[in-house]
Amino acid sequence: MHSTDPHVTDRPTSARGPCCFIAPPDLLARLAEEGTGEEREAAVRTLAASAAIRTRRAIVGSLLREMGVAAIPRGFMAPQTGERHTVYDVEHGSRSSLPGSTARGVGDPPSSDEAVNQAYEGSDKTHDFYRDVYGRDSIDGNGMELVSSVHYEVGFDNAFWNGSQMVYGDGSGRIFVVSGLTKAVDVIAHELTHGVTEFTAGLKYRTQSGALNEHFSDAFGSLVKQYSLGQTAEQADWLIGAGTLVSTLGRALRSMKEPGTAFTGDPQPGHMRDYRDLPDDGNPRNDNGGVHINSGIPNRAFCLAAESIGGHAWEKAGRIWYATLTEHLNQESQFEDAANATVAVAGELFSESEQEAVQKAWEDVGVL
Repeated sequence: MHSTDPHVTDRPTSARGPCCFIAPPDLLARLAEEGTGEEREAAVRTLAASAAIRTRRAIVGSLLREMGVAAIPRGFMAPQTGERHTVYDVEHGSRSSLPGSTARGVGDPPSSDEAVNQAYEGSDKTHDFYRDVYGRDSIDGNGMELVSSVHYEVGFDNAFWNGSQMVYGDGSGRIFVVSGLTKAVDVIAHELTHGVTEFTAGLKYRTQSGALNEHFSDAFGSLVKQYSLGQTAEQADWLIGAGTLVSTLGRALRSMKEPGTAFTGDPQPGHMRDYRDLPDDGNPRNDNGGVHINSGIPNRAFCLAAESIGGHAWEKAGRIWYATLTEHLNQESQFEDAANATVAVAGELFSESEQEAVQKAWEDVGVL
């Protein structure tokens, strides 16, 4: 059992997390091996580009550690202008072109480029959600500028948080629909929440801690979408990235309510009896030890708890999960740690009824 003490000493104090991509690497790997000719080409290109980005991030992190620098400085990957958020256009360049040319900042009129506007508005909604609902001043809690870059490479089938900023590909129309990634506010909020996790629990991006990292991004990605639509837990679709994949592949990237049903061949389990014990060996099929795959288990627990509590999920279930992420977990936390912490926090913040709902949700997925 890992500590759930909010004062644990290994909690990070600044961003130093991994490159986190919205597209499950196991899906891309399967398409690279088994897809149509067009799907294979798009998947191989996206896997290669994503691997290069991860490698660069790892090398930079290693160099900084050798130099005795604890984290990548905020301005290393993208300039900070002092504005609340800024969107840049990479103009189909690659990582050396980031962040690109300024396309829209605070106070600027809408752009003629819809991808710019969508990225701007999605960041705005995420920023306002964390501020208005949980009193958090941007992802670091201290007013950090949200930087986004659109039109990354040509037909790039991914979006990612690189530890400093958001980056969006346009989609090739073979895996992701063209312009689909910037349209999905839950995708944007998911990726930006990886930044919140970096500045709080710092969950390591491997096996169960990594699956929790993905889970919290899915949970708050869904909550931002629900908040923007004014939906209750019962009204929500609990889908992540609905409509972003081409229709022949599936309806969404993940289903929090019914893990394993989002796309053809979706491997997500919804119960610990089906947990995928995968190695963190660099093989995209193994997904960093199942971080996108096994996140289905805590995802379902959150959905069950939110629906049992009822009402707007961000008000109670979300508040319990937010306090757990920001105050009670550390880099090594496992599923059972998160479950026990959410049960304890539910009792501290609300009544016995909410605590019982959270306890039962984790029991129903086999964690407790």
